[in-house]
Amino acid sequence: MRDVAARANVSIATVSFVINGTKPVAPQTRARIEAAIAELDYRRNVVARALASSRTHILALLHPDLENRPNATVIQFVMSAAHGARERGYDLVLWPVNGDEQMSHLLAGGLVDGALLMEVQIHDSRVDRLIASRVPFALIGRTENDDLPFVDIDFDTTIDQAVDHLRSYGHRRIALVTQRTKARPGDEPGRIMRAESAYRAAMAALGEPPAVVTVEGTSAGGREAARTLDADFPRTTAVILVNEGASAGLVKGARALGRTVPGHLSIISASTTRELGEMIEPALTVMEAPAAQLGRLAANALIDQLEGVQDAPPHRLIPCTLIPGQSVAPPPAHP
Repeated sequence: MRDVAARANVSIATVSFVINGTKPVAPQTRARIEAAIAELDYRRNVVARALASSRTHILALLHPDLENRPNATVIQFVMSAAHGARERGYDLVLWPVNGDEQMSHLLAGGLVDGALLMEVQIHDSRVDRLIASRVPFALIGRTENDDLPFVDIDFDTTIDQAVDHLRSYGHRRIALVTQRTKARPGDEPGRIMRAESAYRAAMAALGEPPAVVTVEGTSAGGREAARTLDADFPRTTAVILVNEGASAGLVKGARALGRTVPGHLSIISASTTRELGEMIEPALTVMEAPAAQLGRLAANALIDQLEGVQDAPPHRLIPCTLIPGQSVAPPPAHP
């Protein structure tokens, strides 16, 4: 910084104002400083800055399934959070967390200023660890404690809109296909439990029995779902899919059993991406996840905590957006 200041003929403090964005600097002065930075190939020493300020300007995004292949929606959440953090001068690192040892390693050394937590469970021990450690955090998802800072998909509205769309075509026998996880029953990610709860409420309002099928988030899982629907719920004429990894397999599996989409079975894929729906034949009607909005909102909520610009924790729910495709049609006359 001293070399940059000498080259630009300004004080070290003025260079600091430009680098850190802490105070306004005259445009001509800023231009001289930026030119000097480029000429000298100056890079901030992150370790030195952390030692001097007790801040690393690094955020950790904690996700238990990053060791596996992440789906398209997860990638959108991650990328939007990373872009939101970068815009405010922070870097985002991905941190797979599947146990106490990984959490302890993260929290013990002051490696990060704060954490974003994904795949949040209704009762989540990781949240308790973060609270006890006093590490600032925000949730992409919700626990049972709505006082915590969170952003999340509004699954009640999303599922209701999906059911209403199918009902507008005449469907009443509607099934739900969700994702099987490694969690014990009752400890599944909140997104799965909330989607199922909203679906069961919608079926109760319709006066129809629920049909819930849980499979792996893979093509094989989708084919398994098709076989289960055919064997256990043969009168089903429509499916709401909250398991994007199984979407292609469900269509292929239904076709292998002689059930065309949408001729015999209509499908809506919820909490997914428009692009994934378009990659399948026929193109799926999707409820597009607001991943780009929620990831950025979560990053900003966490940074607001760190910088003391927020009075109350954010509680934001955004529903998915219906994108019509070619996978919904009226039910067959004789299902």
